[in-house]
Amino acid sequence: MATKLLLTFAICRLIVTVGLTLDPTELLRLGVDGQLSVDPTDLETASLDFGLLTRAEPLAVLHPSSAQDIAQLVKAAYGSNHMFTLSARGHGHSINGQAQTTNGVVIQMSGSKGGRGLASGRKPPQPRVWARERYVDVWGGELWIDVLMSTLEYGLAPKSWTDYLYLSVGGTLSNAGISGQAFNHGPQISNVYELDVVTGKGELLTCSEEQNSELFHAVLGGLGQFGIITRARISLEPAPQRVRWIRVLYSKFSDFTRDQEYLISLPAQPASQKFDYVEGFVIVDQGLINNWRSSFFSPRNPVKISSLGADGGVLYCLEITKNYHESTADATDQEVESLLKKLNFIPTSVFTTDLLYVDFLDRVHKAELKLRSKGLWEVPHPWLNLFVPKSKIADFDKGVFKGILGNKTSGPILIYPMNKNKWDHRSSVVTPDEDVFYLVALLRSALDNGEETQSLEYLNNQNRQILRFCDDAGINVKQYLPHYTTQEEWMHHFGNNWDRFYQMKMEFDPRHILATGQQIFTPTFPSSSNMASW
Repeated sequence: MATKLLLTFAICRLIVTVGLTLDPTELLRLGVDGQLSVDPTDLETASLDFGLLTRAEPLAVLHPSSAQDIAQLVKAAYGSNHMFTLSARGHGHSINGQAQTTNGVVIQMSGSKGGRGLASGRKPPQPRVWARERYVDVWGGELWIDVLMSTLEYGLAPKSWTDYLYLSVGGTLSNAGISGQAFNHGPQISNVYELDVVTGKGELLTCSEEQNSELFHAVLGGLGQFGIITRARISLEPAPQRVRWIRVLYSKFSDFTRDQEYLISLPAQPASQKFDYVEGFVIVDQGLINNWRSSFFSPRNPVKISSLGADGGVLYCLEITKNYHESTADATDQEVESLLKKLNFIPTSVFTTDLLYVDFLDRVHKAELKLRSKGLWEVPHPWLNLFVPKSKIADFDKGVFKGILGNKTSGPILIYPMNKNKWDHRSSVVTPDEDVFYLVALLRSALDNGEETQSLEYLNNQNRQILRFCDDAGINVKQYLPHYTTQEEWMHHFGNNWDRFYQMKMEFDPRHILATGQQIFTPTFPSSSNMASW
């Protein structure tokens, strides 16, 4: 009874606010087992995201206990004549309000109350590992850290990761999901066998390469535009026990990129002749290397840019790993030594550590805890993520790393190459039209500490300056985790893929009610006289 009263109150609020024409008892008869909440705490959480750059005003938050809960709510929105939009929210790690909605309902996929306080006591399904087949079925709101812990019980793990594991499966698959393993295994969207998706019509469909394949490829990297991922079947491999984690420094950008490109050219080689992870970052700060990604460097062994002959005041760090089992430690030492001999880094700059596989994958969370303890986590994050074609990466270095950024930054700057042939061209992700392209991720935090170069206004202006430079220099970058505010900009982003993207939208979300925070399409709500045509 308490559940029905709460749901009635929430739906009545929607009716009063937006003119929802359905009788609330009709929605109650849908049998939604999740909790539709108008609790101020839930609404406040759903109004913000990690970026802290925008604020939305959702009308309610659904804590689903099943895919059916979501499908029933989407059907109600699809059948409404008035403004009633929906946005799926995972861990809330978007930057520019992509998972937010105003005058609509946020579907809280991660950290769901999972039926708490409901008579049914139902919760979203737990990960189910198929050890023999080497895949795992997971709820779309499951966090990757929990996927990892579930699969490790069987000695298995997903092949491709993100640097930060406290992100939802549905969230990363709606973008791509990339980290240092992408050169070898491709992004996370290249390691999915099957999805369950609730479309913008409220249809719950299973899709894969063989079944509903158009929806399958559209949803992967589709920015939430075609449906809400409620289940994903993810490929697994045997999990290593330990990781040899190595960082080496470069003063010349040409040496740095040459070595990175060599290392990602080795996927076809035996495991003994390649690294398992290849990333890198740019160091533009003077003095000690002290941002949160470089806590790896021991304070007992300080490194100063000025002492290493940095070109233009900039250093570049190659970050590589070798996975292994304790029984093969000696052979791993020899393999690492052999691979390092082929690289042209500063000889005195080799930094090595050894740790458990799970600790390496969860490394950023430890940094998060440190930042939280200092009050430096819940601050604005004007991040800018770009895919840069290999042919223009040297121009980008000169114009941005050695130019626009100066010698100050307020967060890590990642840079590493990927192989385009590891990305499925049928997905919705847009990448540069070259065989190799780089991710450049400026992961900066804005601080209100009186330092102009760390202010939100300064960093936003600098991001715009970087994008203008790329336009002027003819560097055809593509934004990863893209953010635009006009459809014209989105059409330019998708280029020749726009027509297909638009067609998929009209087929699977014709009223444009899903993921409106992306600002790609405007919701359409025809009058009741036109509803017979739907």
